Amino acid sequence: MKNRYEALLVLDTQGRDDTLKEVVDRLEAEFQKEGAEIEQVQKMDRRPFSYVAGKLDAGHYVNFVFHAEPQLITKLRSKFKLDPEVYRQHYQRLRPKVERPAKKLTEAN
Repeated sequence: MKNRYEALLVLDTQGRDDTLKEVVDRLEAEFQKEGAEIEQVQKMDRRPFSYVAGKLDAGHYVNFVFHAEPQLITKLRSKFKLDPEVYRQHYQRLRPKVERPAKKLTEAN
C-alpha cells in the first residue's frame, strides 16, 4: 500500500545557483525512477542556516510531496546520502489527502 510522504531536501549548490533547476529536475526523475508518484514539488529558495555547519552557511530548500511504498524511503535515503548536491534530507509520512465536500452557503435573512 502506498503512503503519502513529504521529503525536505537541502541542496548544496554553492557557487552554482544557475544549475538549481537541473538539480531539482534530476532529483524528481530519481524519485520517479524508484517508483514514487510525485504530487507536488515546492522550491523554497536559498535560506541561511541558524549556525554554520561545516563548509556551508546556507542551502536551497526543496520540498517533494509524493506517494510511495514504505520500504522506498530507506532506499531513497541511502541513494541521496551519496549524492554530493544533497546536503540534508528529511522524510515525513503525511496523512492521506481527504477530499472534503464543498461547504454550502447559508442564506442571509
